[in-house]
Amino acid sequence: MIIDSHAHVVMTDELYRYMSELVASRANPAAPFSGVKEEALHAVSNRLIAIMDGVGTDVQFLSPRPYMMLHSIKPAKVTALWTRAVNDAIHAQCQLHPDRFRGVAGLPQFRAESPANCLAELERCVKELGFVGCLLNPDPTEGEETAPPGLGDRFWYPLYEKLVELDVPALIHSASCCNPRESYTLKFINEESISIISLLESPVFEDFPTLKIVVAHGGGAIPYQMGRFRAWAERRGGETFDEKVRKLYYDTCNYSPEALEFQFRVLGVDNCLFGTERPGTGTIACRHTGRDYDDLKPAIEAIPWLTAEDKYKIFEGNCRKVYSRAFKD
Repeated sequence: MIIDSHAHVVMTDELYRYMSELVASRANPAAPFSGVKEEALHAVSNRLIAIMDGVGTDVQFLSPRPYMMLHSIKPAKVTALWTRAVNDAIHAQCQLHPDRFRGVAGLPQFRAESPANCLAELERCVKELGFVGCLLNPDPTEGEETAPPGLGDRFWYPLYEKLVELDVPALIHSASCCNPRESYTLKFINEESISIISLLESPVFEDFPTLKIVVAHGGGAIPYQMGRFRAWAERRGGETFDEKVRKLYYDTCNYSPEALEFQFRVLGVDNCLFGTERPGTGTIACRHTGRDYDDLKPAIEAIPWLTAEDKYKIFEGNCRKVYSRAFKD
């Protein structure tokens, strides 16, 4: 089975209209989403399944489109209403095709407010909607003001406690970016890199030994700067940096065959989950190969030193282990 653990919902016109109305009105009045029309739901779901079938993907995990999560839009009611609407739309697609989709929840994070405000929606999504994980944005201010503390800080502990209680992982994935020095794509990579170091410098995994964190986009910049952080760890003593990074999991959304091979070597096959974000940024043909950048299955299969067991872990086994709710009978 080929499980794409990192993908995003294809939104219908109704969702786009609702988002524009929420932002324009600032949720005043605060109208709940009326739902997706069945005809539109079938259309976007069938289109997505055709894309999956074209590259041999059996199951996709659907989450909100990160740069549209509205985490910095004032007031907080905007992101609360929007997050619930998108989660419900994801659930509707999963209900329509339960053999092809799983839901990964967005959280109604708002600027520098405590993530405790997200717990009710996370619990609803897991217990009532059957979702298997959530996205975690390390900077809900979206670069507009001072971000919350790093993910190693106790500020995040209420969320970690709930993740452990529910036995679901969080996928580190920032949202949009208001800072003109960073595009949202660059913001993703920077926040992932900051998050890894913050977590690995902290006692988070001593305090929450069963916490499962997945880092999007191959771990940001960290795998490609391993030498610097190995030296950093040597100066501190104790665990090596290679031991530390294996407390986290990483998806394969980096669109580079060379980088993928490097990622598997330095982060370890046991800690990498197949993910493509398809359709997304990488859904455009490479001028050299003619294949879309996010058609990653052939790129991974072509790595000569990966064994059949290695490929099973990357494409399926690790995902089943981390997202333990995804395939329960």
